[in-house]
Amino acid sequence: MPLSKSEIEHFKKRLEEMRSQITRVIAGAKKEVTAPDESKGYSQHSADEGTDDFVKQVNLEVTSKEFGLLRQIDRALEKISEGTYGICDISGEEIPIKRLEAVPYATMTVKAQERFEKGLL
Repeated sequence: MPLSKSEIEHFKKRLEEMRSQITRVIAGAKKEVTAPDESKGYSQHSADEGTDDFVKQVNLEVTSKEFGLLRQIDRALEKISEGTYGICDISGEEIPIKRLEAVPYATMTVKAQERFEKGLL
């Protein structure tokens, strides 16, 4: 059964909120990673430098994952504007509402997602 207009509006609002939240997280991480470290070279212990470098690396990895999630959210919002939200990109089957409630940016059914992740598609 296709999604109603009110259900689509509900998911659109959730996706836009998620997008806004992730954008803020990315901006914060980017600011932290690109900020100059003013204490370097001034009696800071080399272990502290290693910790700082590790924290920056973790922030970069988190940012990378957030960018991936942002792309998925953007694709789901694109599907809403195309009128294909709730339809699997791979199989053309309807994505169950329970899946969309759990993962509003889902663009594939669980079965198609598993095949995609295993490299079978």
